[in-house]
Amino acid sequence: MATDNKVQLVEEFAAKLATAKAAFVADYRGLNVDEVNELRGKLRGAGVEYRVVKNTLLRLAAKGTDFECLGDYLQGPTAIAIAQEDPVAPAKVLAEYAKDSKFFELKTAVLEGKILSEGEVKALAELPSREVLLGKMLGSINAPVSNFVGVLAAVPRSLVQVLGAIRDQKAA
Repeated sequence: MATDNKVQLVEEFAAKLATAKAAFVADYRGLNVDEVNELRGKLRGAGVEYRVVKNTLLRLAAKGTDFECLGDYLQGPTAIAIAQEDPVAPAKVLAEYAKDSKFFELKTAVLEGKILSEGEVKALAELPSREVLLGKMLGSINAPVSNFVGVLAAVPRSLVQVLGAIRDQKAA
């Protein structure tokens, strides 16, 4: 690869890493082209970019970002998945793919400057999506108000039932 292309690639990755929420590093050794394309398609559906990159270029691109701590894990064939939005979606895809594939191995991940172990990535993958968590939170916020409205509505309802029972008793 020409030096100009390498410089351009380093600048491109540095810009992506500067704005990324999470990055996942994997060893793809043993996967064929169809399997890599299948994984890339799943990750693209989750809004994640998956690229194979030279370790030295990735080290240079990560300098000065939260992902500089990846340097120790950049050995052997390396692929990186960069999540700009939700870090849970790529964790789910990669953990599932690593479980199903005997060749694909998730090395590590970085979430907001913190290295995650393989177990932590699996725990992250088991979290519900952001939308589900927001829905649960809104339901929790809304629950006391709706319970209070139910209690307030019970008083007039009980009064109407008592009056109806008195009317039925006098009619009989």
